[in-house]
Amino acid sequence: MRKVYWSNLARLDYFANIDYLLQEWSEKEAQNFIDEVNDLEFLLKQGLVDFQGTDYPTVKRCIVCKQVTLFYRIIDNHNIELLRFWNNYKDKSKLML
Repeated sequence: MRKVYWSNLARLDYFANIDYLLQEWSEKEAQNFIDEVNDLEFLLKQGLVDFQGTDYPTVKRCIVCKQVTLFYRIIDNHNIELLRFWNNYKDKSKLML
């Protein structure tokens, strides 16, 4: 089983998304987002799935929900780092990994 690490930016993005959902939508939507992230983290830990590649050689991405994409990198066979939870409506040219 792989170990999953969270970058500081990933953690900030994650909580910013939850705060936004709680303020603008509902607790149910926030919980759905949390559950989706937990499910994806479980899949990444299992190592049975690798998601779509990106223009960055070691970075992959997966859709958390329609509005948010998770960017992560595989450090080695036993370690993964979550890099960003990027809002798909933001300017992608400002994405820094």
